[in-house]
Amino acid sequence: MGSMSATQHSHHEHSGDSLTKAAHTALVEAGEQWTDMRADVFAALAERQVPASAYDLAESVSALRGKRVAPNSVYRILDLFVRTNLARRVESANAYLANSHPGCRHDCIFLICDACGRAVHIDDDKLTGSLIAAAKNAGFADVRPVVELRGTCAECSDG
Repeated sequence: MGSMSATQHSHHEHSGDSLTKAAHTALVEAGEQWTDMRADVFAALAERQVPASAYDLAESVSALRGKRVAPNSVYRILDLFVRTNLARRVESANAYLANSHPGCRHDCIFLICDACGRAVHIDDDKLTGSLIAAAKNAGFADVRPVVELRGTCAECSDG
């Protein structure tokens, strides 16, 4: 998922333990607690290569904890993660991805593969900034661009 040519700024992509530590730090800095349940939901989310639904994550966390975890509990945690920049919501799939750079605030553009379901994000602050400016010109405030493009990823189109 590294950097792509559309990236307009630099940031550090985290993975594995580094991603968990960055998420923990970002959540605490946002004034929230890093509870065992939140850690388990984040771990289940971070291990996914494709966007995951709250139901998928509830199953993973239930298996990990050895007892049933309700999807509603997972939804509340995912909402918190989105608010605090630890996760991104893929609107068209009603699913979530761990944010690989939780300390960096910008609007992602998702590229979603129709064949394998993988979602990759690119950062283009100039493009999302233009969308925000257009919305403000139309009288909208507190605009949050959600940009999703669907197609076939390079790996699937090579086959």
